[in-house]
Amino acid sequence: MSNKLWYKVARAIIKAGSLPIPITETFYDLLKLLLTEEQAEFLLIYSKKPSLNFDEIRAKTDLDNNAIYKMLNDLMYNGIITGTRSRNTGIKVYRLLPPFPGIFEGQFMRGETGEKQKKLAKVFDELFDDWSSGIQMNYEDMVSQLRKAPPINRIVPVQEEVEIGNETVLPYEDVQNIIDRHEFIAVTHCYCRHEKNLINDPCKLDAPIHNCLLFGKNAQFSVKYGFAKLISKDAAEKILKEAEDYGLVHKAFHTHQNIERDEEAICSCCKCCCTVFQLHYKGAGPIHTVSSYIAMLNQEKCVGCGTCSEKCPMEAIELLNLSAKIYENRCIGCGVCAYHCPEDAIKLIRISPRKIFIPPPKLLNEIKSS
Repeated sequence: MSNKLWYKVARAIIKAGSLPIPITETFYDLLKLLLTEEQAEFLLIYSKKPSLNFDEIRAKTDLDNNAIYKMLNDLMYNGIITGTRSRNTGIKVYRLLPPFPGIFEGQFMRGETGEKQKKLAKVFDELFDDWSSGIQMNYEDMVSQLRKAPPINRIVPVQEEVEIGNETVLPYEDVQNIIDRHEFIAVTHCYCRHEKNLINDPCKLDAPIHNCLLFGKNAQFSVKYGFAKLISKDAAEKILKEAEDYGLVHKAFHTHQNIERDEEAICSCCKCCCTVFQLHYKGAGPIHTVSSYIAMLNQEKCVGCGTCSEKCPMEAIELLNLSAKIYENRCIGCGVCAYHCPEDAIKLIRISPRKIFIPPPKLLNEIKSS
């Protein structure tokens, strides 16, 4: 198949998301691992619109109904599209997934360790390096574009570390409330940690790998296609508590990256494996999130032990003159520092829902010398 067709397919997949991702030979290699020629041709129906119902699909292809259903089923099983019913119309909609977040997760959620998964992990890692080079070579323009994209996720704080005062914790900021109001909850492998395992770069915290939670329609779809298994609310609570003990950050992902809509998932993330954190430190992407909290230090209680600095995934804390200093412009309000402070010297303070945009670091000199 010609690169012209791969290019068209790549464009359709990238347009399904909001991140400006460069099309490279590595991207073509990824698509060739994921798709057959027939599947690639089929996906061109999504060139102008990333979500289509069955009637719209049928109008865009010469395949008969049975062949369409088989094609859609295969693509859903392979983590390329999703199929769920619209909350407004009840009509089933088949949505093409972007590279990230989207297709990446679908390749590693099952925890498979075959040769194909190892190749995919390697290619994704190379693709992230390509993204870094693309961002760094056109840094100002790319950061300007990244600012226009919606936040990727929302930070859900470690609840027991919130200093409530006269404020109440909003329901969408409370992990317990999120669990309580979802009928369907499923757990799946942490795709980020699993991808790292496949390239022989395991988690430095030795954090649990079976702890990503899915909710609602996302949970039902993922269970149906073998990506996850249903669990009880009690089991979900235990998973989140264990994640907090390991110093992981709770990140909520919402339908269509719209924080006004329901949560689709909560990931519990470590700095060394989380793709969002990794893309940031590689210089390939921003930290673009929403949080309602910020960490505040009680200087009188701080003994300068360095625990908070070690645990902070954003490198927002350092020791100066035997005392912690919190850089508020890098704090995402996750509460990991507060939860693990042995002196109870840090609390989370609610300031207001705020969008956080921390540009990727400039690494151009490192790229030129490598």
